[in-house]
Amino acid sequence: MFQQIVRCALARRTQFDGLSCRHVCRCFAMNTITKKDLIDRLADKTGQKRVVVKRIIQGFLDDIIDELGRGNRLEFRDFGVFESKVRAARTAQNPKTLERVEVPQKRTVKFKVGRVMKMKLGMDHDGSGNSRPSPTPSST
Repeated sequence: MFQQIVRCALARRTQFDGLSCRHVCRCFAMNTITKKDLIDRLADKTGQKRVVVKRIIQGFLDDIIDELGRGNRLEFRDFGVFESKVRAARTAQNPKTLERVEVPQKRTVKFKVGRVMKMKLGMDHDGSGNSRPSPTPSST
């Protein structure tokens, strides 16, 4: 797999060298990383048993859920901030029947991306991935 990705990267630089665009795009597609994948990776990095790492990660996730359930804010410097927010009740419309429907208020979780993650993802300050040109000083 790694060799295929390297070939794709080289192909991308040299106008695909006969590889189809679909082939190259498939190599650079996002993958889903599961909790199991992270557990395996951390167990390998730390030399700890998989069971121990799994227990730690699950405990960490359970604590995050508990704190958000209590309405607390979780701040992980440079990574991001999790907050529990209440979404106000509103009136919505069923798109098929055009019938008005009352949607009750509900709690939801908001995540604000931290500084280091913004840099890694190449995000602007507004949280979007769109790159905007830097403002140029006016010469007036």
